Amino acid sequence: MSSKAKKIKQSEALGRPTRDEAQAAVRVLLRWAGDDPQREGLLDTPARVVRSYEEFFAGYSVDPREILARTFSEVDGYDEMIVLKDIRFESYCEHHMVPIIGRAHVAYLPKHRVVGISKLARLVDAFAKRLQIQEKMTVQIADTLNEVLQPEGVGVILEASHQCMSTRGVHKAGVSMVTSRMLGTFRTDPSTRREFLSIVGNPGIVAVANT
Repeated sequence: MSSKAKKIKQSEALGRPTRDEAQAAVRVLLRWAGDDPQREGLLDTPARVVRSYEEFFAGYSVDPREILARTFSEVDGYDEMIVLKDIRFESYCEHHMVPIIGRAHVAYLPKHRVVGISKLARLVDAFAKRLQIQEKMTVQIADTLNEVLQPEGVGVILEASHQCMSTRGVHKAGVSMVTSRMLGTFRTDPSTRREFLSIVGNPGIVAVANT
C-alpha cells in the first residue's frame, strides 16, 4: 500500500469529514461572516474552497522521507556544500489559517550520497503545505534531511512574511521573520556556517545561526 493510501486510511479511521460535510462547514462560515451562501456569487464557493484546501494542504498526503529515498552515489568524490536557495513556499499559520509566504534556503554537506535538487524543493513543500508555524517547519525540514541522508551537516534558513501579523492584529506590513537550524558541521564549524550564509546572502543571520 502506498504512503498516500495509508494516510487516507488513517484519516478515515480518525473520522475525516466527507467532501459534502466540508462544503457544509464553509456555508456555515459564510453565514457566520454575515453573507448568504445561497446568493449567486457564493453558490459555488464552498466547492471551490474545498478544492483549494486540497491544494493548500497537500503536504498531509506526502511522506517527506519518501521524497528523499532515491539518492545517488556516483558523484566522482564531490564533497563540497550543496545549496538550493530562494525556494519559494506558501504555507498557512496554524493559529489563524492565513498565509505565510516566504523562501527557504537549504544546504547540506554530503558524506557519501546526494539527492536530486528538485527533491529539496519538494521537501520544503511537503512541510509547507500543512498548517504550520515557521519555527517548527524549519526544524522539520532540517531534521528530515539530516535523518535520511546522514550528511556531514545540514543548514536551513526560512524567511517569511506572516499575514496573521500584516493583515490583522498589529497590522505591521513589510515585516519578515527569519528562522534557522544548523546541524553537524554547520553548527560546529564557523567557517562552514559562514560559507552557507555568504552563499544565501544573509551574513547578518550569524547571531541566530544556532536557533
